[in-house]
Amino acid sequence: MRVMPLHLIALLALLTGSLSAQLSPLRVGMDLSYPPFETIGPEGKPTGISVEIAEALGTYLGRPVEVANMPFTGLIPALKSGKIDLIISSMTATPERAKAVAFSEPYLTTGLAALVPAASTATDLASLDQAGQTIVVRQGTTGEVFARANLRNARILTLEKENSAVLEVVQGKAAAFIYDQMSVFQNAQRNPGKVRALLAPLQRESWAIALRPADTALLAEVNTFLAKFRADGGFTKLADQYLADEKAAFAAQGIPFVF
Repeated sequence: MRVMPLHLIALLALLTGSLSAQLSPLRVGMDLSYPPFETIGPEGKPTGISVEIAEALGTYLGRPVEVANMPFTGLIPALKSGKIDLIISSMTATPERAKAVAFSEPYLTTGLAALVPAASTATDLASLDQAGQTIVVRQGTTGEVFARANLRNARILTLEKENSAVLEVVQGKAAAFIYDQMSVFQNAQRNPGKVRALLAPLQRESWAIALRPADTALLAEVNTFLAKFRADGGFTKLADQYLADEKAAFAAQGIPFVF
């Protein structure tokens, strides 16, 4: 019986290992409750802008994509424990989060805005931060962090679900819901005559992909992908497909668009 030389065995093992790594699923964490970025489609499958970015990244890396749906507050713990490989879930890159994860280059620039009752005379943060008023925020978001750092007089109400926060404003129980510009605009469109959007940003923010700090090679590949995806018009196509109304509304108010 002929015995394979050791150097060939080592080479075969290396090639097999590389192929296995290349084909291993890319586990992407998302909170599928944030259309049109990440949500569940009519057929029960993940869909939206973030899902398309993840699939394009998987194609670039040569790896199939598995979307892991979980509450937003559970994404970073899942990443740190190894349950997922990265997060693409409209996550703002903040200094506090950067203590636990490594962020890619930003792929979207946005800001915090306010959803207020239609009859409200509020125009800025000062007019919202009044004694006797309630400002609602979503738990674990930068809107909550911003409110706690900047509101001195108004009561802050923290809720887990976006719809519940919007309902507080629709019913006149809250003076405002502080959330990202895109969501504020969309919720104003869904509730005409009941609420309106103050889109001028209370705070500028950037969204990025989150990874484990030790995954430096994957981080480099992700950044290369984002640059190529942008140069190839990928973000422009997604904006035209999913956010045409938003682009027009932002342009009408002279507010820079997200992508």
